[in-house]
Amino acid sequence: MNHPIESDPLPPAEGAGPEASSDQRCGLVAIVGKPNVGKSTLLNALVGQKISITSRKAQTTRHRITGMRTRGATQFVFVDTPGFQTLHANALNRSLNKTVVGAVSDVDLILFVVEAGSFTPADERVQKLLGTGIPTVLVANKLDNVHRRSELAPWLQDMQGRYAFAEFVPMSAKNPKDIERLFGICEKYLPQQAWWYSEDELTDRSEQFLASELVREKLFRLTGDELPYTSTVVIDKYQEEPPARKGQKRLLRIAATIVVERDSHKAMVIGDKGERIKRIGTETRQELEKLADAKVFIELWVKVRSGWADDEARVRSFGYE
Repeated sequence: MNHPIESDPLPPAEGAGPEASSDQRCGLVAIVGKPNVGKSTLLNALVGQKISITSRKAQTTRHRITGMRTRGATQFVFVDTPGFQTLHANALNRSLNKTVVGAVSDVDLILFVVEAGSFTPADERVQKLLGTGIPTVLVANKLDNVHRRSELAPWLQDMQGRYAFAEFVPMSAKNPKDIERLFGICEKYLPQQAWWYSEDELTDRSEQFLASELVREKLFRLTGDELPYTSTVVIDKYQEEPPARKGQKRLLRIAATIVVERDSHKAMVIGDKGERIKRIGTETRQELEKLADAKVFIELWVKVRSGWADDEARVRSFGYE
């Protein structure tokens, strides 16, 4: 049984029910941008809990991930997307780009995330996906990395000439005050309608999905730039057992396979005397136990599947759309 990830239990508040308030707002907000501009960090900050994995490695996010946050009468439904890929035209990247294009076609608001003071050809390629029918807010993220704020004025003026952005928001996804301000901006663009989710729901993704993503996050963080981005994770077994006694936590038994493309990558993931794969498992278990509020046992294996990222059928079999 796969549970969606939830916050602490609250009284049920099914927006579609007869008691839904007439002043409720609810709508979709897509978060888009090139790889490594902080989209997943922004999503986690907006939701208030980690639901999307992060690392310095490009292409960490590979799926459309929905995160919900209900504040007052407004329910925000955020959609995090993979960074739009232009470097490698393989089957995996075609799948990821299709996800990005699909996410921006049917939402109420788009948050186009770039690094404050920067606008690269890769940013421009994402901008060209936006169209003109949906209000788009330019989120100039990583403001804390800009040493001279005075340099932002001419940059913002240049950005105004590039696209008809509804608003400009220089900010840092790590600054709670900036996140609070962004909520106020997003709320104005969401239509008045009943909530789609109960008040305590945080994501439509299951614990099983989160487990695979956490393994992949630890994999990328602990291998750095040594391991190619094409490595992925497949959950082979996911079993939930109820608490043995009252007061104990439920138990999750997980077996997962890390898929790499070469034998040398396999050795890299396993590490000297198995130390690296042991650490990947330990860090995944510790974080998942906190997020899922459960006792977790996890087994990890490594398999070589040469060329999988350019094989359409295998890409789909590994869970990519």
